[in-house]
Amino acid sequence: MKAVVATAYGAPEVYTVEDREKPTPKPDEVLIKVHSASITPSDAAFRKGDPFIVKLIYGLNKPRHEIPGVEFAGIIEAVGHEVSNFNIGDEIFGMSPNTFGAHAEYVTLPSTVPMAHKPESIKFEEIVGILDGAATAMTFLRDVAKLQSGQTILINGASGAVGSYGIQLAKYFGAHVTGVCSGRNVELVKSLGADRVIDYTQQDFTNMSDTYDVIFDAVGKSTYDKCEPVLTQNGIYMTTVPSLGIVWAFIKTSLFGNKSAKFTTAGLKQNHDSLKTLADLAEAGVLKAVIDRCYPMEEIVDAHHYIDTERKRGNVVLKIV
Repeated sequence: MKAVVATAYGAPEVYTVEDREKPTPKPDEVLIKVHSASITPSDAAFRKGDPFIVKLIYGLNKPRHEIPGVEFAGIIEAVGHEVSNFNIGDEIFGMSPNTFGAHAEYVTLPSTVPMAHKPESIKFEEIVGILDGAATAMTFLRDVAKLQSGQTILINGASGAVGSYGIQLAKYFGAHVTGVCSGRNVELVKSLGADRVIDYTQQDFTNMSDTYDVIFDAVGKSTYDKCEPVLTQNGIYMTTVPSLGIVWAFIKTSLFGNKSAKFTTAGLKQNHDSLKTLADLAEAGVLKAVIDRCYPMEEIVDAHHYIDTERKRGNVVLKIV
């Protein structure tokens, strides 16, 4: 099979497309023929080994898992004899957060990893795009912030993968949504349902008079200290990017005051039920895919160069088939 491979950390050029042996599923595994996979800033971080915690977890000197890729969509081609929840021919989507491997024509995974059946009405590239950002956004908005109808939320990085689905989900929950993005993305963010859009090249939302019940920094470009003045009395600041700053802010706000700073490892909290919820919302039209670009496997280096510009809108998808 063809697979994207990296045997070192570094620039996009560490990737090559190579022939690898097609895997065989173990008794508790399924073999998936991958149709589409996401390419994300997290994939870029794993490629670079930056932040350093990536190397601590996934290999100090080189990647422990040579084939990258976490989110995927495809068709089950074979099942181990212990598998009862999936069948050959099932169209599915899911995640491989521990061993990666989605940037290949085939991947084997235990049937217990986060996977769900793909709605017939949704294309493979669309569902993998939705999974990329919406799973994280759902965890933060529903489970961490417990966003309620009538609340006000500001989403920083509103045109990115997490932010674009954060807008759609926040509107679904009944919140009043302000999106922050560059001028070139204002119309996109409005089309996703934002009630108001702030162009960060023209205005700094942390210096404005408006306050918010929730500030969701979907790109990690701000801090709790900067956002604290524009939080309501019991406001919540959340960020998707782990740092010593958010750890300190979490500790500080846990001990003092009514406002709070929060972070969670959203990718590790996904399961079959959370993915089925996303599939149901996509099928109902609540969530619509935001696909910026699709790349064939042979253009993986170009795809990562584009990710590194930090200018993508919504999702970048790797087309395997």
